[in-house]
Amino acid sequence: MKYDIVVVGAGIVGLASAYQLLRQQPKLKVAIIEKEAQTATHQTGNNSGVIHSGVYYKPGSLKATNCRKGYEKLLEFCNQEEIPYELCGKIIVATDRKELPALERIYQRGKENGLDQISRMSAEELKNKEPYVSGIEGLWVPYAGIINYKKVAQKIADKIREAGGRLFFNEEVKSIQAFGSGQIIQTDQSEYSTKLLVNCAGLYCDKIAQMAGQQVNVRIIPFRGEYYELKKEKEHLVKNLIYPVPDPSFPFLGVHFTRMMDGGIEAGPNAVLAFKREGYQKTDFDLKEFYEAISWPGFQKVAAKYWQTGLGEMYRSYSKAAFTKALQRLLPEIKEEDLKPGGAGVRAQACDKNGGLLDDFKILEDRRSIHVLNAPSPAATSSLAIGETIADITLKHF
Repeated sequence: MKYDIVVVGAGIVGLASAYQLLRQQPKLKVAIIEKEAQTATHQTGNNSGVIHSGVYYKPGSLKATNCRKGYEKLLEFCNQEEIPYELCGKIIVATDRKELPALERIYQRGKENGLDQISRMSAEELKNKEPYVSGIEGLWVPYAGIINYKKVAQKIADKIREAGGRLFFNEEVKSIQAFGSGQIIQTDQSEYSTKLLVNCAGLYCDKIAQMAGQQVNVRIIPFRGEYYELKKEKEHLVKNLIYPVPDPSFPFLGVHFTRMMDGGIEAGPNAVLAFKREGYQKTDFDLKEFYEAISWPGFQKVAAKYWQTGLGEMYRSYSKAAFTKALQRLLPEIKEEDLKPGGAGVRAQACDKNGGLLDDFKILEDRRSIHVLNAPSPAATSSLAIGETIADITLKHF
């Protein structure tokens, strides 16, 4: 089968890339290859369903610019396609005076990123928004919201089909070979000839890039995020979204409370090393993938630097009491018996050889391929903007 462009991965970034390509050049022959049976099976379908505002991100970074652009594009798409969402707003809570400088930095970044309606909050104002929260100061971010990204992904897939694009499921890429000016992609089911490959393979993006002959200087390290859910009788403790002030040296936001679009309240996630790339359960283990992670020089440097943080996250993974204690910093009334096991997601975190956990998006290209090698949160919010960026890069080749 011959195509102009083959996208690997039917998560929301891969779908958005194909969608934006077909919007700009409807005559292109575009296909998406996905190893699972449906769209949004991994990171897209297992995140917390938050519409991010762009308040945290360094002004001028790909994260900041794509989040703000993607936010507007996401809302416009949802309005057009009648996908439900709610801009309920969120609070970021400082529980200790040591967190106030970091809270001020977030406030200033938000302002620089164009979020004019964010505001500082006193302890009393925090209580007005979230009566059960404990904090000394906070930020009110009215732009934040909730959504079901699986529904967004499904609708984008529908639009791709309407535009003439093809989606192929249950096909895992096994090899990629240069052929003339293009590439031959061999799956376990079929063979595809394409002028250009767009790699949006998430947890396996580095593997796909290596198959395509790309010199990859990062490795994907899988971090599992585990959630609890509040029991029904305790859902009144949380009105909307409650976040802590994140550790500025660690690329995770910390355990928080999220009201979900389809009902219920999530508490979490933590961030623990997964023992396989799609390791959603504590017992999931793949020796080869685990060894690849721990033998990577960059991960060893990360482990040496953050071993105490890592041990704390691992302890909370196995101790409900410890997890509850972390949540009690925000909501002191939460008790162990108020929590029931929730789901889990695995984040594809790119790590360079020097021990850097990449915080920004990372896109590489050569004359035959484009590779999205780091697309962490807020990638779902940013997806239509990232897809537009990838489409622009891709169309330079045609």
